[in-house]
Amino acid sequence: MIQKWIAQHRFGVTLALLFLAQLLVVGAMLLPLAIDLPAAQRAWLTALVLQRGALWIALAALLLLALGVGLKALFNAYPTPVARLAEDAALLAANPGHRIEPQGARGVRSLGEALNLLAASHQTLHDGVQQKIELANRALAEEKNRLAALMAELSLSVLVCNIEGQILLYNDSARQLLDAGRGDAPAAGTAAIGLGRSVFGAIERGLILHALEQIQQQLRESEDGAARPVSGFVATLAQGQIVRAQMAPVFDSARALNGFVLTLEDITRKVEADSRRDALLQSLTQDARATLASIRTAVEAIQTYPEMSAEKRIQLTGIIDDESQRLVYQIDCAVDQRGAGMDSRQELEEMRGADLLALLVRRISSPSLSVTASDTVDATLWLKVDSYALTQALAYFAQRLANEASVTELRFGLHRDGRLACLDLTWRGTLLTADTLRVWESAPLPINAAGTALSLSAVIARQGGEAVCSAGASPGVARYRLMLPLSEPGPALDIPPAQEGRPDFYDFDLFHRPGESAEADQCLLSQLNFTVFDTETTGLDPAAGDEIISIGALRIVNGRLLQRESFDQLIQPRGALSAGSIAIHGITQAMLNGQPPIETVLPQFHRFAADTVLVAHNAAFDMKFLQMLEARTGTAFTQPVLDTLLLSQVIHPHQAEHTLEAIAGRFGVAIIGRHTALGDAIVTGEVFLKMTPLLAEKGIFTLKEARDAAQQTHYARIRY
Repeated sequence: MIQKWIAQHRFGVTLALLFLAQLLVVGAMLLPLAIDLPAAQRAWLTALVLQRGALWIALAALLLLALGVGLKALFNAYPTPVARLAEDAALLAANPGHRIEPQGARGVRSLGEALNLLAASHQTLHDGVQQKIELANRALAEEKNRLAALMAELSLSVLVCNIEGQILLYNDSARQLLDAGRGDAPAAGTAAIGLGRSVFGAIERGLILHALEQIQQQLRESEDGAARPVSGFVATLAQGQIVRAQMAPVFDSARALNGFVLTLEDITRKVEADSRRDALLQSLTQDARATLASIRTAVEAIQTYPEMSAEKRIQLTGIIDDESQRLVYQIDCAVDQRGAGMDSRQELEEMRGADLLALLVRRISSPSLSVTASDTVDATLWLKVDSYALTQALAYFAQRLANEASVTELRFGLHRDGRLACLDLTWRGTLLTADTLRVWESAPLPINAAGTALSLSAVIARQGGEAVCSAGASPGVARYRLMLPLSEPGPALDIPPAQEGRPDFYDFDLFHRPGESAEADQCLLSQLNFTVFDTETTGLDPAAGDEIISIGALRIVNGRLLQRESFDQLIQPRGALSAGSIAIHGITQAMLNGQPPIETVLPQFHRFAADTVLVAHNAAFDMKFLQMLEARTGTAFTQPVLDTLLLSQVIHPHQAEHTLEAIAGRFGVAIIGRHTALGDAIVTGEVFLKMTPLLAEKGIFTLKEARDAAQQTHYARIRY
């Protein structure tokens, strides 16, 4: 801390030390003379000094002034130019086209000119290397473009995620599907998904973790590593779309699971068609039963009374004919309405019965409740079930057994019974009464993605099964049996191992990023995701009623500025624009008419910037506007903030200018769209990426170190 203070005030410290040294020299010269003088002369000298005190103070001030002028000239000739020279030399690595402006003494100017010659030679070599890199990048870009074209043409939605759920790759079909499932209309340029974002923001976390558990269970039991296991589930998105997801694992070089591929299919229409078909079948069954009952009654009357009159026989025959025609009409109507979707229920997925039992054991086991699987489980049985809902429902049932029936041990069994699979849950204790069982089976359970309250009986019915509670094979043993339809085993997805030399595309480097549980302050800057943003306002004083009229933002993921994943939205203010503000940003009242208010836009921007560090130039200004809107919009930005204005002073404390234009000029960043929110955000993002390696050279690696260093600068004291 002391060293930093001395570095910031070195001119004043140096001047004070020189002045003190001068006083010590003069004192050292006069003190021996005063000691050798007689007492009378010494008294006379002391009186003279005291009587001329004002003169001595004036002489001391003149001495201090002379020292200050000389020291300032010396600083201007050597230390300050050398410090700026060091900063400019460091800039040459980030911007090979940068040139040093010679200043200071002749030797320092000569050193600056020599560095410029060296920079010119370095730039020539750099340009040559860049040309070779560009040639290699073109070949790589061709491979990327082929992949991008293939992904874009796929009607199936694809997401690739690392083990933490961060999205590494997605195609346009996935973006459109998940955007359609959002709870609000997205702002221009925003997306529900993006590189580095969490897939859990679009699909329920529990469903994905459940599917990962199935895959890990299959991996543990797999003896042949060639065929990769797959898992599936059905999810309901925010707007009610129902999607079927298939999950396949992604392995690292050590064959450890470090990610997964999700393919999503919108089955909303299929499920709706199933529901309509079920309703139609139920209606047809009820009508057909009544019709057939009438026909059977008429036939039985004819058979029972063969001697009935001809008139009565004709009447009964007419009833049979009318009812037959009615039945034909009902069947024809049902055929016309049934539609094309005749597949089995889309909410169910095929899985091995043994895998289901393993999931149940892991899910239900607790210190107070021991859960095991029978040794005689038939491992060849395959079921078609909603494993997530069924697991949650049986976990609820087991919990009630433990809490209300004092059961401490449960055992699962599975065997075939004709065309059905019998899933048995047995325990030692009393048999549940019919009334108790009815209450437990009808209790609502909010277990599905849409939050719908299903019951245990409803979950079992969705599987096409039945449940029976009875005594077990041994005395004192009770059994709860689920009879579920069997299914044929589905083929495992055989994914060939990746060939060497496959190009890296999108952001697969995110496979190696740390987990979301790490504290942001201790994370390296290179490991964090950022949202670079800027605002345009009606004026410079938020306390006086000035308002935000535009927000522009982009995200930085894995050291890349993602210009395709941007936020750019105009905002309708409550007040009128001033001519002065229009002259700066060029936004007119006509452009703002019909735009959404800040109450709509700010929550959308908050979701866009979620789980990232905010970056802005002169961030105190923008954050003041956002903070004053918290009560009005109900939106608070609590994530960390980095300011390129402050970071510039950390990196280049001896540079006179720290405006965005000056910083961009030093880094060789082209300024496009200045004084537009998105344009300034782009420039700020590119500048920030140039700053990161220079911060590392100063020993600033983590977010906390960057924030602490920024708070020590002069500009950090500015308040709005």
